[in-house]
Amino acid sequence: MKNKLDIFKKAQDLLDEPEVQELLDYCDRLEDELVDFKFEKENNKQLIMLDMLKEVIKGCNAIEKEQLEHERFGYEAPDYRSTISNLKSYILEICKDNKIYL
Repeated sequence: MKNKLDIFKKAQDLLDEPEVQELLDYCDRLEDELVDFKFEKENNKQLIMLDMLKEVIKGCNAIEKEQLEHERFGYEAPDYRSTISNLKSYILEICKDNKIYL
């Protein structure tokens, strides 16, 4: 990507023109907005990842509870294979929907 001042490298005298100054100021504002947008986008992905991790922890806690109940009361044993498969599917689906690349 070319630096906006490089465009005027061969015509430095144009930098003194009010219209060119206005254009450069406009470019600066757009660059600031782009940086802010990128931050918001990344920040949102961080929130999505945080939410996903919280859900994973909830699922892990639930399967641990099932295991304790199985050991203590003889209830049916947890289906770890199904749990792991569901967990993997959940993570991959959230990542796909939110364009998060692992």
